[in-house]
Amino acid sequence: MAAKTKFRGSFTALVTPFKNGSLDEAAFRSLVNWQISEGTNGLVPVGTTGESPTLSHDEHKKVVEWCIKEAKGRVPVVAGAGSNSTKEAIELAQHAEKAGANAVLVVTPYYNKPTQEGMYQHFKAINDAIGIPIIIYNIPPRSVIDMSVDTMKRLWELKNIAGVKDATASMVRVSQQRAAMGEDFNQLSGEDATILGYMAHGGHGCISVTSNVAPRLCSEFQAAWAKGDHATALKLHDKLMPLHNNLFIESNPAPIKYAMSLLGKLDETLRLPMVPVSEPTRVAVRSAMVHAGLIN
Repeated sequence: MAAKTKFRGSFTALVTPFKNGSLDEAAFRSLVNWQISEGTNGLVPVGTTGESPTLSHDEHKKVVEWCIKEAKGRVPVVAGAGSNSTKEAIELAQHAEKAGANAVLVVTPYYNKPTQEGMYQHFKAINDAIGIPIIIYNIPPRSVIDMSVDTMKRLWELKNIAGVKDATASMVRVSQQRAAMGEDFNQLSGEDATILGYMAHGGHGCISVTSNVAPRLCSEFQAAWAKGDHATALKLHDKLMPLHNNLFIESNPAPIKYAMSLLGKLDETLRLPMVPVSEPTRVAVRSAMVHAGLIN
């Protein structure tokens, strides 16, 4: 029986709060509860936004466990389990399954630049090692490689490959993937700024950075779209668009952590090589938050 998914709406790519160099468990658990109370449809811990490259394996696993335990089944948890080492990705995916995650998010292997066949074998090995759904994370700007539609179609034939977090920012790709894999292939945008077009091309939702700071607005956008209320969706998109843009002036998650610190949700602390944003970016992020009605 294939382990497919029907994830819909706004899924937050959660930041990882730090304090005094360590994980801030209290802030993280509070964040999970706030996200759910604000209407977020699902949670994605320890992805790129969660600074997974600078977490130890033990820290990574703790964050996944905290998220699952705090969510208490109220929303799905899609645990980040990617690595450019297949062996490491399998270990993280197996832990996520054991911890009770609903699915895992697995990024295309970065830096070592595998071929399409290498990517196929990487995901097949993870597929064969677990029994929960896998969402492929295709993000060429960070991974350098781009998984082709043909490779995705081959992977879709495996029992646990369920869908994609598509951060190509290509509107065409959504339609191409739907044509190749069908409506059951779960397509989630990984690009906040293009979400309106993504949904219009047949997408199912978004794994969002912006929803860390504007969970209710992102959720309302998805709800309006699902109801066919495109006028309201467009209005909400316009309200969020400066955030979608300005949260990426500098590398994610530095701007979003600054934005969340303005709401008092966490310390702005990042782990090197990430550093706090510059003053011009602070001005831009603050302005976008005012435009969205999040602060005065």
